[in-house]
Amino acid sequence: MKLNTKRTVLIGFAFMAICAFWQLYDTVVPLLLKYTFGVMDEVKVGGIMALDNIFALFMLPLFGALSDRTHTKIGKRMPYIVFGTMAAVVFMMLMPISAKVQNLTLFIAALFLALVAMSTFRSPAVSLMPDVTPKPLRSKGNAIINLMGSVGGLIALVLLMVLDTSKYNYVCPKGHVTENLGGGVQEALCADCSVKYSGVNENLTRINPDYTLVFAILGAIMVLSAIVIFAFVKENKFVAEREALEKANGIADEDENDSATGKKMPKDVRRSLVFMLLSVAFWYMGYNAVTSAFSRYSVEVWHLTDTGTSKCLMVAMGVALVAFVPIGIISSKIGRKKTILAGVLLLALSFLVAGFCKFDWYINLLFGLVGIAWAAINVNSFPMVVEMSRGSDIGKYTGYYYTFSMAAQVITPVLSGVFLNIDYKFLFPYATVCVLLSFVTMLMVKHGDSRIETKDAMMEVLAGGDD
Repeated sequence: MKLNTKRTVLIGFAFMAICAFWQLYDTVVPLLLKYTFGVMDEVKVGGIMALDNIFALFMLPLFGALSDRTHTKIGKRMPYIVFGTMAAVVFMMLMPISAKVQNLTLFIAALFLALVAMSTFRSPAVSLMPDVTPKPLRSKGNAIINLMGSVGGLIALVLLMVLDTSKYNYVCPKGHVTENLGGGVQEALCADCSVKYSGVNENLTRINPDYTLVFAILGAIMVLSAIVIFAFVKENKFVAEREALEKANGIADEDENDSATGKKMPKDVRRSLVFMLLSVAFWYMGYNAVTSAFSRYSVEVWHLTDTGTSKCLMVAMGVALVAFVPIGIISSKIGRKKTILAGVLLLALSFLVAGFCKFDWYINLLFGLVGIAWAAINVNSFPMVVEMSRGSDIGKYTGYYYTFSMAAQVITPVLSGVFLNIDYKFLFPYATVCVLLSFVTMLMVKHGDSRIETKDAMMEVLAGGDD
């Protein structure tokens, strides 16, 4: 069997759009809440940031299961992907508009509707890859899907960096205000005092920029992604080809087209599934604490602009993008579980060291290691969950995966916000502890691993099949 790389890349456009949106959300929304709307309490900011994950707790399993039972001429997942994307773009464009007029009620309403729209198609979009990919090739397929997701995240970060208009006001020791300084400045000339003051970073007050153009460009990219998927992904045809291929190789589920057999999952598999989902929750608690608070951390602790923040995150995503496919190959050789465990240890170590660092060139090296670690975890975790499912229940198990990842992301912005209210320097130690807990639970997982493949088979991730 060969992985159809071209087909997997096309499917990945959905995940690219999803990740682009969430990168923009994680980076910009906390800054808008704090600096535009004046929500200074970190627990309150964390609570608002957790809204998407609260919706996801019940909406992702719901729409995953609904899409399992949907049958249309364009497929099970396609209607949700196309219409959900279009609705999300409409509502997300209201967010920068409400920020410009400083209407918090409109902003929260637009945020709420955009998050609901995103929740309707995330599980169906992610389920599409295992729907059309034979079981032994799903880690490789997931590597390409995650690569596409990283491209989406990078696009959002590049837009934020290129279109960064953030400025700072400086209050001199005598109380005079110097306006519109760039971030990262080391000295400022006070016109009133006629004195040049050095080390001014500690007395900078951020003025929030206008993000309308960033949202508009990203919305256009999301619409284009949905058009590409609709035009080139023939879902029903691709699913039929996958089923035929698995049957020919003797690896098809006996109840592939029967979701009402009433078969119960064996106890040992269920135990592995529970510990796998707990692992997902713990490493997302650690990782999401950093991603959702990093824009504020970088401003408050390192005194960076949006450009500086984006560069750090771009390093992590850029390295992850390069690492996804090699990690997919490595996973086929040593197994999914071992690859995840190595990634978890590397992620914990990177967070631990970052907590002791001031901003300097080596921060980019640490974020590069974070990218490799997260790639090792992400490439293999979702395939391990769906490996324990039946073909007819992929959407439901995708929902389980997201229920636990989103539950973690409901808890962690609020819980980490308690520590951030004390001191922003608690961010990385908090993340380290969460990630180490996932290592313990991951040791208890005994099912869902991949078959060890031969060298020739491993290289198939780089080969594309014919349509």
